[in-house]
Amino acid sequence: MPVIVLEAKDFTSPLFVVRTWEVLSSCAAFSLVASLGSSELNKDLTYLNSFRIFCMFIWCFFFTLTLLIHILSVIQFHSLIPISWKNLTMTAAVLGALMCLSTSVVFPWIIMDHQKLSPRPVAAAVVSCLTFLAYTSESYVLRTQAHEQRGYMGSMPGLLKTLQLWGGCQMIPLLVDVACGASSGIHCWQRWVSCMLYGVCVLMSVVTLVVILGDFAGRCLLPFDRFLAGFSLIGVLFYMVATVICFTKILQLRQSLHTKIGEMVIMETVVASITLLAYTVDLAFSIKLLCDRSHA
Repeated sequence: MPVIVLEAKDFTSPLFVVRTWEVLSSCAAFSLVASLGSSELNKDLTYLNSFRIFCMFIWCFFFTLTLLIHILSVIQFHSLIPISWKNLTMTAAVLGALMCLSTSVVFPWIIMDHQKLSPRPVAAAVVSCLTFLAYTSESYVLRTQAHEQRGYMGSMPGLLKTLQLWGGCQMIPLLVDVACGASSGIHCWQRWVSCMLYGVCVLMSVVTLVVILGDFAGRCLLPFDRFLAGFSLIGVLFYMVATVICFTKILQLRQSLHTKIGEMVIMETVVASITLLAYTVDLAFSIKLLCDRSHA
């Protein structure tokens, strides 16, 4: 099969421009942070190193993924890949926007306590914000396409599932750093229970995403919409427990909420509450879909 390359007019299309913007800005972000010396980081906050690694991973991962999508789009090779292309591009855009929003909040939070900031950390924070704007722009461009071109991940239930995956991924550096900066006010069982709940929910989100991207829904033993409803119900129950644990941690640390550990617990509570809301709305969509099909 001959390789087809985009026409000249396609290189000025909004989708081509924003993807080029994403590749350049994400590359600039992780390059700037990778070039930082120890004197440009706060040595007193070494237990926040997992947040820096998290930011680096996000920028590198989405740089690689977007570059591959960009290349495949240019040479029109994506039709040969056994993946739902419209769902992949929408997922990459929305998840990239959410993840880069996190890095745009987390990285400035890491460096804000440093008394003498150099230009490079500030530039990295600014470029991270530009990367977030780029992915948000791509999400908007894809959302303006016809429903058939957006796929399932462009619908409201699909966007909610992306939000659920984002919420679970945010908990990884939060729980690691809370454990590294262990406080006597947080019990060990709370960390272990939270890890188990978030881990199961992330696994369910990844399985759901793989099934949708691989178009495996028709091969499930049970109707896939029932699986989705079951996953949403489990997610609601698990995040209800996790949110209660988060508020319990806040009560235990009420005397030290202005410390870094206290701020991370507050961040965990906010993210858990947002993710719980996403699972709740998704469960409502799933129940409505099952009821509509039962009456059809």
